[in-house]
Amino acid sequence: MAFEGKILPIVIHGDPVLHNRAAEVEEIDDDVRQLVADMHVTQEAARGVGLAAPQVGAGLRIFTWAFEHTGDAPQQGEVINPVLTLLGKVSQEDPDPETETEGCLSVPGLGYPLKRSDHVRLQGFDVDGNEIDFEAHGWFARILQHEFDHLNATLYVNRLNTRWSKRWKKELRKQGWNTAGNTWMPGEDTDPFGHDEDDDA
Repeated sequence: MAFEGKILPIVIHGDPVLHNRAAEVEEIDDDVRQLVADMHVTQEAARGVGLAAPQVGAGLRIFTWAFEHTGDAPQQGEVINPVLTLLGKVSQEDPDPETETEGCLSVPGLGYPLKRSDHVRLQGFDVDGNEIDFEAHGWFARILQHEFDHLNATLYVNRLNTRWSKRWKKELRKQGWNTAGNTWMPGEDTDPFGHDEDDDA
């Protein structure tokens, strides 16, 4: 049975669902299958390369991805109860603002440089219960680390070095993203990352 997904609102920094560890999925039932379908549709509408279940208000250990340069791994997929292993060390050098700036749908409109491992292994299960086990490199490895972090209540802004963390905390105070209930709706609200302007150009 194919589940038709619907667009869900994306939860913004400050909501408890983003700041508490997500729970293991006990059973891949129809509710989980519907959630995964919704996540794929929401991620596409938001022009994201990844989306974790807590970002749509579900505190479960699930994330989705869609990215062209995945090597031998699927370009689109989901993982349930993932295990992520860093196979490459994270450099202690300063991140490059030109090539290592991340964004996050739950921190809309902002981007900050961050060092990540360039080689990881992902294990888990897809929505049909099939085992997943592959390695990822480069930006795809970064995406997987970013989404996996969400399941452990870590947003990329929590990993920033001192210089960039100061900038983030200043922006956080400005935006007031310290309370529950803030969301944005892909496809309805103005795209916070400017994709709408790209379409108009």
